[in-house]
Amino acid sequence: MRSRNPVFSRRGFSRDNGYAGFNTAPQAGGPAVATQGNPYAQPTGNPYAQNPYAQNPYGQQDVQHGAPQAPAAAGRMTIDDVVMRTGTTLGVLIVFAALAWALLPVDDANLGRSYGIGIGAALIAMVLGLVQSFKRKAAPALILTYAAFEGVFLGVISSVVDNRIADGAAMQAVLGTMAVFVGVLVAYKAGWIRVNRRFYGFVMAAALGFILLMSVNLLFAVFGGGDGLGFRSGPLGIIFGVIGIILGACFLALDFKQVEDGLAYGAPREEAWLAAFGLTLTLVWLYLEFLRLIAIFSSSD
Repeated sequence: MRSRNPVFSRRGFSRDNGYAGFNTAPQAGGPAVATQGNPYAQPTGNPYAQNPYAQNPYGQQDVQHGAPQAPAAAGRMTIDDVVMRTGTTLGVLIVFAALAWALLPVDDANLGRSYGIGIGAALIAMVLGLVQSFKRKAAPALILTYAAFEGVFLGVISSVVDNRIADGAAMQAVLGTMAVFVGVLVAYKAGWIRVNRRFYGFVMAAALGFILLMSVNLLFAVFGGGDGLGFRSGPLGIIFGVIGIILGACFLALDFKQVEDGLAYGAPREEAWLAAFGLTLTLVWLYLEFLRLIAIFSSSD
C-alpha cells in the first residue's frame, strides 16, 4: 500500500516485505515466479501485468472494476483486521482526548498551561507520525502512542473551542466528520467516486498547494502576529475551511482504495495497522477542519 495521504507521507505494503510481487529477479529456466514461495509474485516476463503493488496502482488499469482477487491464504489482511485496528487506534485517541478534556481545564487561570501541554502533545504526535511514515513496516506501539498524544491535543483544542468560542462545537465537528466518512464510503462503494490516476494527481496537487499556503500563513502569523495572511479567519477562512473538508473527503476515497487494493492483492495482516493509521490521520484532518470552520462562524456572529 503506497503513500496516498498527504497529511503525512506514509509508507505501506512496502517493496521489501516479501508480498505482492516485489523483489522480483530472473530465475533460471524462463518465466518462473520471482519470489520463492510467494503466490502473489509476478512472472518475470511482465512483472507489472496484474499486481498494483509492483507499480503505480493508478496507471493504465481501471481501478474500480475487475480487480482480480488474491487466493485466500493464512496471514493475509481482512476487512475485520482493518476495522479492529482502526477501532483500536481511534479508541486510544478518544480516551486520551476525553482525559485531556477532563484533566486540563481551559479557564483563565489554567488556559496557558493546558494550551502549552496540548501544543507539546501535537508536536510529539507529529514526530511520531513522521517516524512511522518513514518506517518500512507498521509499528503498532508507535501508531498507538501517536494516537494517544494526538488525542491529548484534540482534547485540549476541542475544550478551548467548545468552552470559550462556540458551545457544542466539538460534538458538531464529530457529527460532521462522521457524515463525511459515511457519505464518501457510500459514494465510493456505489462507484460515484472513481479513484484513478487523474483523481490521484489532482488530489495530490491540490493538497500540496493547500499545505504550502497554510504553512506560509502560519509563518506570517508567528513572525507578524495576528492570523498571518488571513487564510484562517473571516471569509477567506471559511473558503479554505470548506476546501480543507473537500480535501479530507478525497483523502478518505484514497484510503478506501488502499484498503480495497490490500484486500484484493493479499497484503499481509500487519499492514492493517497502516490502513488504520491512514484512516486516523484523515479523520483527524477532517475533525480539525470542521472545528476550525465552526469556530470561524461563531466568531463572526
